[in-house]
Amino acid sequence: MTTATDTVATPPTRREQLRLAKQRQRERDKQRGMAIYQLRLPRELAEKLKAGARHTDFTDALSAFIDREIIHMDDYENLRLITWNRALRFTTRADAFRLYESNWRHVDTNTMGPHEHELIRELAMEFGNGVLHV
Repeated sequence: MTTATDTVATPPTRREQLRLAKQRQRERDKQRGMAIYQLRLPRELAEKLKAGARHTDFTDALSAFIDREIIHMDDYENLRLITWNRALRFTTRADAFRLYESNWRHVDTNTMGPHEHELIRELAMEFGNGVLHV
């Protein structure tokens, strides 16, 4: 036999309330396309990053920096072809320059588009003092 007190649900503990609130927040972030990515950084740099993240324009500034410094290799046909065996499809500008130089024998300049020509010219100016050593 059950009594009236047996059917009354006990309110969740404070710990359970926090767990559920965090779970709902993660779900909202996921629906908005947000992700958490942990980095291991020197303490001073991590503190600067944390302070910078509080500013409203930080995400835009970080995005502009990443768009400038990181290259999606699939956007450039020859770079895609010489990096066919890499799992990661992004690289830094400096690495892209080294990849072009060391694999130039596989680069087809006759079919290369103007977008990739411009990238190689920029990389040569930035990392090779205007020269691509091939």
